[in-house]
Amino acid sequence: MSYIGREPQVGNFQVCDAISVVNGQAAYTMQVSSVNVSPETANHMLVSLNGVLQKPGSSFTVSGSTITFASNLVTGDVIDFIHILGSVLDLGVPSDSTVSLAKLTATGTKSSSTFLRGDNTFAAAGGTNASGFLVTKSSNQAISADTWTHITLDQEIFDTDSVFASSTFTVPSTGKYYIFAHARIDTINGRENIQLALYKGGAFYSGIFNSRDYANDSGHEMFSHFSGITSLTANDEIKLYARASSNAESVSGSTSGTPTGIESYTGMGAFKLIE
Repeated sequence: MSYIGREPQVGNFQVCDAISVVNGQAAYTMQVSSVNVSPETANHMLVSLNGVLQKPGSSFTVSGSTITFASNLVTGDVIDFIHILGSVLDLGVPSDSTVSLAKLTATGTKSSSTFLRGDNTFAAAGGTNASGFLVTKSSNQAISADTWTHITLDQEIFDTDSVFASSTFTVPSTGKYYIFAHARIDTINGRENIQLALYKGGAFYSGIFNSRDYANDSGHEMFSHFSGITSLTANDEIKLYARASSNAESVSGSTSGTPTGIESYTGMGAFKLIE
């Protein structure tokens, strides 16, 4: 960049901590905020001794963080200040709170509601809410012995993108989804294995989404549930199925339909993970 007049010089300017003179000693350690500092050369320093600026190279030299005066200092001498100029050809390390958003080259919207990512772009924290639903069952449904039965779910607690209809979850977009389901079986009719599972595209989907519970006696209620994360493709169809091993049973529903508590006897939900 061209300048009219003299070009401004910039650097990591620092003023060293006060140094107490020791009688008969020429070498001293330079520190800033109690941390050793090392000037690039003696020519990058302003040093005042007894009110007189010292000539670099002849009146003093530097090696690392040590400044050595040409002769031993004596009692009564005062090192007024040591000012380190840094590199006048380099910005060095910017001082705290001196770099504004306008100085950054990152792309995206720079504001109080965004953050700088590792790929040098600004992005909003979190992300856009993804598709999700929660549905329950309003009435009891019989399930036959040793037969997988599609469970009807007819009460929507919420369905953000109309992804659930006719007791079927139609995947709106490819990605990872968290899916959960639960069911209550009324009054078990005998020793029984009760299974709850997901079907995808008309077939048993995955062992992750499959619960198997055992009742050792009749006359009791049973709750089954499962949850997990899986990758799904847009337009996949997911359904909830149940099966009793030996006897016809009944999956319970409730008109209360609340999303929490025992009132939502049987239900299913899912949401897409933000990646």
